[in-house]
Amino acid sequence: MSESYEFEGVMSNQILIVEDEVKLANLLVDYFSLEQFTSHCIHDGNDVIEWVKKNNPAAILLDLMLPNKDGMQICRELRQFTQVPILMITAKVEEIDRLLGLELGADDYICKPFSPREVVARVKAVLRRTQFSQHPLKSSSTLELDESRYQVNYQGNSLDLTAVEFQLLKPMCAEPGRVFSREQLMQNMYEDNRIVSDRTIDSHIKKLRKKIHQLSPSEELIHSVYGVGYRFLPNEQ
Repeated sequence: MSESYEFEGVMSNQILIVEDEVKLANLLVDYFSLEQFTSHCIHDGNDVIEWVKKNNPAAILLDLMLPNKDGMQICRELRQFTQVPILMITAKVEEIDRLLGLELGADDYICKPFSPREVVARVKAVLRRTQFSQHPLKSSSTLELDESRYQVNYQGNSLDLTAVEFQLLKPMCAEPGRVFSREQLMQNMYEDNRIVSDRTIDSHIKKLRKKIHQLSPSEELIHSVYGVGYRFLPNEQ
Protein backbone atom coordinates (compact mmCIF):
# COMPACT_ATOMS: atom_id res chain seq x y z
CA MET A 1 0.00 0.00 0.00
CA SER A 2 1.46 3.35 -0.98
CA GLU A 3 1.78 6.18 1.49
CA SER A 4 0.30 9.60 0.90
CA TYR A 5 2.84 12.38 0.72
CA GLU A 6 2.33 15.86 2.06
CA PHE A 7 3.43 18.67 -0.23
CA GLU A 8 2.70 22.37 0.30
CA GLY A 9 0.13 21.48 2.95
CA VAL A 10 -1.82 19.00 0.82
CA MET A 11 -1.85 15.25 1.23
CA SER A 12 -1.33 13.79 -2.23
CA ASN A 13 -0.51 10.54 -3.94
CA GLN A 14 -0.93 11.91 -7.46
CA ILE A 15 1.90 11.73 -9.97
CA LEU A 16 1.95 14.07 -12.95
CA ILE A 17 3.42 12.32 -16.00
CA VAL A 18 4.55 14.74 -18.70
CA GLU A 19 5.41 12.52 -21.65
CA ASP A 20 4.49 12.83 -25.33
CA GLU A 21 4.81 9.08 -25.97
CA VAL A 22 1.24 8.13 -25.12
CA LYS A 23 1.84 4.38 -24.82
CA LEU A 24 4.78 4.91 -22.50
CA ALA A 25 2.79 7.36 -20.37
CA ASN A 26 -0.10 4.91 -20.09
CA LEU A 27 2.29 2.12 -19.13
CA LEU A 28 3.64 4.26 -16.29
CA VAL A 29 0.08 5.00 -15.18
CA ASP A 30 -0.54 1.25 -14.86
CA TYR A 31 2.60 0.68 -12.80
CA PHE A 32 1.90 3.60 -10.47
CA SER A 33 -1.64 2.31 -10.02
CA LEU A 34 -0.24 -0.98 -8.71
CA GLU A 35 1.41 1.04 -5.92
CA GLN A 36 -1.84 2.90 -5.16
CA PHE A 37 -0.75 6.14 -6.82
CA THR A 38 -3.08 8.06 -9.08
CA SER A 39 -1.65 9.64 -12.22
CA HIS A 40 -2.45 12.44 -14.61
CA CYS A 41 -0.84 12.57 -18.06
CA ILE A 42 0.04 15.63 -20.09
CA HIS A 43 1.46 15.25 -23.59
CA ASP A 44 2.01 18.91 -24.58
CA GLY A 45 4.55 21.12 -22.87
CA ASN A 46 2.29 24.17 -23.03
CA ASP A 47 -0.28 22.56 -20.74
CA VAL A 48 1.95 21.81 -17.75
CA ILE A 49 2.30 25.09 -15.84
CA GLU A 50 -1.39 25.95 -15.57
CA TRP A 51 -2.28 22.40 -14.53
CA VAL A 52 0.32 22.38 -11.74
CA LYS A 53 -0.87 25.78 -10.49
CA LYS A 54 -4.37 24.35 -10.09
CA ASN A 55 -3.35 20.99 -8.62
CA ASN A 56 -0.98 19.58 -6.00
CA PRO A 57 0.84 16.53 -7.38
CA ALA A 58 3.18 14.61 -5.10
CA ALA A 59 5.81 14.52 -7.87
CA ILE A 60 6.29 15.28 -11.56
CA LEU A 61 7.87 13.02 -14.18
CA LEU A 62 9.01 15.47 -16.83
CA ASP A 63 10.27 14.39 -20.24
CA LEU A 64 13.03 16.49 -21.73
CA MET A 65 11.73 16.50 -25.31
CA LEU A 66 8.12 17.69 -25.58
CA PRO A 67 5.96 19.42 -28.19
CA ASN A 68 5.84 23.24 -28.00
CA LYS A 69 7.86 23.66 -24.79
CA ASP A 70 10.77 21.48 -23.68
CA GLY A 71 11.29 20.00 -20.23
CA MET A 72 14.16 22.34 -19.36
CA GLN A 73 12.01 25.45 -19.84
CA ILE A 74 9.12 23.86 -17.95
CA CYS A 75 11.42 23.01 -15.06
CA ARG A 76 12.65 26.62 -14.91
CA GLU A 77 9.09 27.93 -14.83
CA LEU A 78 7.95 25.43 -12.21
CA ARG A 79 10.77 26.38 -9.88
CA GLN A 80 9.58 29.98 -9.91
CA PHE A 81 6.54 29.03 -7.84
CA THR A 82 6.78 25.45 -6.52
CA GLN A 83 9.26 23.01 -4.97
CA VAL A 84 7.32 19.89 -5.99
CA PRO A 85 9.78 17.04 -6.66
CA ILE A 86 10.67 16.87 -10.37
CA LEU A 87 12.25 13.83 -12.05
CA MET A 88 13.58 14.56 -15.53
CA ILE A 89 13.23 11.86 -18.18
CA THR A 90 15.68 11.97 -21.06
CA ALA A 91 17.06 9.85 -23.88
CA LYS A 92 20.18 12.06 -23.87
CA VAL A 93 22.83 10.37 -21.78
CA GLU A 94 25.51 13.05 -21.96
CA GLU A 95 26.52 14.18 -18.49
CA ILE A 96 25.99 17.84 -19.35
CA ASP A 97 22.29 17.20 -19.94
CA ARG A 98 21.95 15.41 -16.62
CA LEU A 99 23.88 18.14 -14.84
CA LEU A 100 21.88 20.93 -16.46
CA GLY A 101 18.63 19.29 -15.45
CA LEU A 102 19.71 19.09 -11.83
CA GLU A 103 21.04 22.64 -11.83
CA LEU A 104 17.65 23.87 -12.98
CA GLY A 105 16.14 22.49 -9.81
CA ALA A 106 15.22 18.94 -10.77
CA ASP A 107 15.47 16.37 -7.98
CA ASP A 108 16.49 13.38 -10.09
CA TYR A 109 16.85 12.16 -13.65
CA ILE A 110 15.93 8.92 -15.40
CA CYS A 111 17.45 7.83 -18.71
CA LYS A 112 15.52 6.08 -21.47
CA PRO A 113 15.13 3.21 -22.00
CA PHE A 114 14.05 2.39 -18.47
CA SER A 115 12.11 -0.18 -16.50
CA PRO A 116 8.73 1.13 -15.30
CA ARG A 117 9.41 -0.58 -11.98
CA GLU A 118 12.63 1.43 -11.66
CA VAL A 119 10.74 4.66 -12.35
CA VAL A 120 8.21 3.89 -9.60
CA ALA A 121 11.04 3.02 -7.20
CA ARG A 122 12.92 6.22 -8.01
CA VAL A 123 9.80 8.34 -7.51
CA LYS A 124 9.15 6.69 -4.14
CA ALA A 125 12.79 7.29 -3.15
CA VAL A 126 12.53 10.99 -4.02
CA LEU A 127 9.26 11.29 -2.11
CA ARG A 128 10.81 9.69 0.96
CA ARG A 129 13.78 12.03 0.66
CA THR A 130 11.66 15.15 0.23
CA GLN A 131 8.74 14.37 2.53
CA PHE A 132 8.35 17.33 4.78
CA SER A 133 8.33 17.33 8.56
CA GLN A 134 6.17 19.73 10.56
CA HIS A 135 8.91 21.43 12.58
CA PRO A 136 12.04 23.41 11.72
CA LEU A 137 15.37 21.67 12.18
CA LYS A 138 17.76 23.60 14.40
CA SER A 139 21.13 23.31 12.74
CA SER A 140 23.27 25.87 14.55
CA SER A 141 22.89 28.89 16.77
CA THR A 142 22.52 31.17 13.76
CA LEU A 143 21.11 29.04 10.94
CA GLU A 144 17.81 27.18 10.78
CA LEU A 145 16.56 24.73 8.16
CA ASP A 146 12.79 24.68 7.76
CA GLU A 147 11.78 21.33 6.26
CA SER A 148 8.14 22.34 6.01
CA ARG A 149 9.08 24.91 3.36
CA TYR A 150 12.57 23.84 2.23
CA GLN A 151 13.87 27.19 3.41
CA VAL A 152 17.07 28.34 5.08
CA ASN A 153 16.66 31.04 7.73
CA TYR A 154 19.74 32.98 8.74
CA GLN A 155 20.05 36.19 10.75
CA GLY A 156 16.43 37.14 10.14
CA ASN A 157 16.44 36.41 6.41
CA SER A 158 15.29 33.36 4.47
CA LEU A 159 15.62 31.78 1.04
CA ASP A 160 14.15 28.79 -0.79
CA LEU A 161 16.23 25.76 -1.77
CA THR A 162 15.54 22.91 -4.14
CA ALA A 163 15.10 19.48 -2.56
CA VAL A 164 18.57 18.42 -3.74
CA GLU A 165 20.18 21.56 -2.33
CA PHE A 166 18.36 21.08 0.96
CA GLN A 167 19.50 17.47 1.31
CA LEU A 168 23.05 18.55 0.48
CA LEU A 169 23.12 21.29 3.12
CA LYS A 170 21.27 19.40 5.87
CA PRO A 171 24.06 17.05 7.10
CA MET A 172 26.69 19.79 7.00
CA CYS A 173 24.54 22.14 9.07
CA ALA A 174 23.73 19.37 11.54
CA GLU A 175 27.46 18.98 12.29
CA PRO A 176 29.17 22.37 11.88
CA GLY A 177 32.90 22.03 11.34
CA ARG A 178 32.82 18.40 10.22
CA VAL A 179 34.38 17.77 6.83
CA PHE A 180 32.16 15.75 4.49
CA SER A 181 33.60 14.00 1.46
CA ARG A 182 31.80 14.26 -1.86
CA GLU A 183 30.88 10.58 -1.55
CA GLN A 184 29.25 11.14 1.85
CA LEU A 185 27.26 14.08 0.52
CA MET A 186 26.26 12.05 -2.52
CA GLN A 187 24.93 9.23 -0.34
CA ASN A 188 22.75 11.67 1.55
CA MET A 189 21.37 13.17 -1.67
CA TYR A 190 20.62 9.89 -3.45
CA GLU A 191 19.28 6.79 -1.71
CA ASP A 192 19.76 4.47 -4.68
CA ASN A 193 23.59 4.44 -4.43
CA ARG A 194 24.04 5.80 -7.93
CA ILE A 195 27.42 6.98 -9.10
CA VAL A 196 27.64 10.61 -10.16
CA SER A 197 30.74 12.62 -10.88
CA ASP A 198 32.48 14.98 -8.46
CA ARG A 199 31.56 17.68 -10.95
CA THR A 200 27.89 17.18 -10.13
CA ILE A 201 28.44 17.66 -6.39
CA ASP A 202 30.68 20.67 -7.02
CA SER A 203 28.03 22.21 -9.26
CA HIS A 204 25.38 21.87 -6.55
CA ILE A 205 27.76 23.34 -3.96
CA LYS A 206 28.45 26.28 -6.24
CA LYS A 207 24.74 27.03 -6.59
CA LEU A 208 24.18 26.55 -2.87
CA ARG A 209 27.00 28.96 -2.00
CA LYS A 210 25.58 31.53 -4.38
CA LYS A 211 22.17 31.32 -2.72
CA ILE A 212 23.50 31.43 0.84
CA HIS A 213 25.69 34.40 -0.10
CA GLN A 214 22.42 36.33 -0.46
CA LEU A 215 21.79 35.77 3.26
CA SER A 216 25.27 36.64 4.45
CA PRO A 217 27.33 38.49 1.78
CA SER A 218 30.23 39.13 4.16
CA GLU A 219 30.55 35.57 5.48
CA GLU A 220 31.62 32.33 3.80
CA LEU A 221 29.49 29.57 5.34
CA ILE A 222 30.46 26.56 3.20
CA HIS A 223 34.20 25.95 3.01
CA SER A 224 36.17 23.78 0.63
CA VAL A 225 38.74 21.42 2.14
CA TYR A 226 41.26 20.72 -0.59
CA GLY A 227 41.38 17.10 -1.66
CA VAL A 228 38.67 16.07 0.82
CA GLY A 229 35.32 17.79 0.47
CA TYR A 230 33.28 20.50 2.19
CA ARG A 231 32.24 21.71 5.64
CA PHE A 232 29.79 24.19 7.08
CA LEU A 233 31.43 26.68 9.42
CA PRO A 234 29.43 29.89 9.92
CA ASN A 235 31.83 31.63 12.30
CA GLU A 236 35.08 31.08 10.39
CA GLN A 237 36.59 34.29 9.06
